[in-house]
Amino acid sequence: MTDRELDAAGITDPLLRASYAHCRRLNSRHGKTYFLATRLLPAARRPAVHALYGFARWADDLVDEPGAGRTTAGRAAALDALQRCLEDGLRGAPTTEPVVRAVVHTAVRYGIDHRHFRDFLASMRSDLTVTDYPTYADLRRYMHGSAAVLGLQMLPVLGTVVPQEEAAPHAAALGVAFQLTNFLRDVGEDLDRGRVYLPAELLAAHGVDRGLLRWSRDTGARDPRITAALRAAADLTREVYREAAPGLALLDPPSRPCIRTAFVLYGAILDAVRDDGYAVLHRRAVVTRRRRAATAAGGLARVAATRLTARRPVVPPGRPPRQVPVPEEAP
Repeated sequence: MTDRELDAAGITDPLLRASYAHCRRLNSRHGKTYFLATRLLPAARRPAVHALYGFARWADDLVDEPGAGRTTAGRAAALDALQRCLEDGLRGAPTTEPVVRAVVHTAVRYGIDHRHFRDFLASMRSDLTVTDYPTYADLRRYMHGSAAVLGLQMLPVLGTVVPQEEAAPHAAALGVAFQLTNFLRDVGEDLDRGRVYLPAELLAAHGVDRGLLRWSRDTGARDPRITAALRAAADLTREVYREAAPGLALLDPPSRPCIRTAFVLYGAILDAVRDDGYAVLHRRAVVTRRRRAATAAGGLARVAATRLTARRPVVPPGRPPRQVPVPEEAP
């Protein structure tokens, strides 16, 4: 399937093909929910998505998976080196890093604003020293770089039926909604890394602080104050999904099944957290395979409907249809 995607995208250089294939493996290994949705895109657009998410995954791993003996200073140096490599590549310098090679090619091909990459790396760098967020406004500033810009990077790849600036706020909100969902699902794992992404003001409103979260995580005991705070975090996240929802109709029709499927699957994570009693400090909530399969099947049906619409000519009343070329289908 990788070769067919690369062929459809017109990527012929062997080194570049290998770089995109590497990004695809990163995306499939780390981003299973979004990778499933990406399969619903036209084949020609998938490599660019893999490059963008592969780069994001690689940078995030430099922060969260430092390896034996890596210090904070060492991880900061690795991020600095990555940024220099990326900026050199965006200026046209050759690179031996496959992820950078692919993401630079994507950025140039689709005219992606270079500021989005700088903002993303700034948020990754803050993860090295910032361990909590006093207010939701503080968290939103962090998520601009860590999540919103990913939605903005995607827009030129997905295409829109309106000027991109009209769709941009919704795309940014969708990136934030996805990340808030991950923060809620992974609150226990993040706590083990020394981080609390849920705003302190939201927790305090329900009588919760880091100490209480740590106690619950360590003992396995439940506390109704924690449940209330997590429920409030889920409600906040659903509000952001509502901000993002109008943007789905602004995307190029062939891209809509992919993003709508991701929208539904990530929303289903919130449902799974709720159905599991907000026990995320003790176990990860998961969407059942049956629901994932049903959602993917619905996405495939929308892909088929989009292709059928693309085939069908618009015929004025009273005139017989004429033969029109059928666009090549994505595999």
